[in-house]
Amino acid sequence: MDKLQNKNIITLAGFMMFLLILTGCSAIHTSIAKKDLDVQTKMSDTVFLDPVGPDKRVIYLDIRNNSDKSNFDIVNAVRQSLQSRGYTISTDPDRAHYWLRANVLSVGKASPTAAESALGSGYGGAIGGAALGSAIGGGAGGWSGAGIGGLAGVVAGGLVETVADAAVKDVTFMVVTDVEIAEKVKKGVMIRQDSQQDAKQGIGGSRRQTSSEVSDRKKYRTRIVSTANKANLEYGEAAPELTSGLVRSIAGAF
Repeated sequence: MDKLQNKNIITLAGFMMFLLILTGCSAIHTSIAKKDLDVQTKMSDTVFLDPVGPDKRVIYLDIRNNSDKSNFDIVNAVRQSLQSRGYTISTDPDRAHYWLRANVLSVGKASPTAAESALGSGYGGAIGGAALGSAIGGGAGGWSGAGIGGLAGVVAGGLVETVADAAVKDVTFMVVTDVEIAEKVKKGVMIRQDSQQDAKQGIGGSRRQTSSEVSDRKKYRTRIVSTANKANLEYGEAAPELTSGLVRSIAGAF
């Protein structure tokens, strides 16, 4: 083995040691900074309902879960929270003064920016992607002119970083829920409601559909985005806190 090869090996060994220290410090920082569970629940729009007498504190519930987490159930919790506030839950929509409709659209891991994007889209808007993970290595231009030692260093550095990331992860779970509340108006008052829907027709085509109806209920719509963040967070730990925050936000509108 010649002197040049020995030098490359020593350089590579030192480089790997440096990466171990660097990535180790990063992992330790994440584990300390994210050691406590941080749960946040935000509404895209504020909902103000008119005050009503005891005889009108009747709500019809229609809560659905269209996410891939079928065990994320908030129906009973919402019902109990509303009843504790003095409301009666009715199965008859005609008898109820309020209709409360909610649809859990998504439950799962998300990127740090996905929550703000989903909240900013508002009711019925796009949920946004969760760009998780990172690629190892770089473009061909980044390796141009690199020798075997340099290439091995890049690969080794990527492996060290992957191992560190696997040990300590900054994990965020997000729940996106669209909520609609319909409130019965006074007798003799009717509200005209216009809606518009754009539907794609194959590649490059679209169709716009509009409709109008008269109703005796005025509607309020909002989106609720709940997040839970912690180092190495598991769904089983996040779900109860996410449920609690979401239920408190929905019931808090009344």
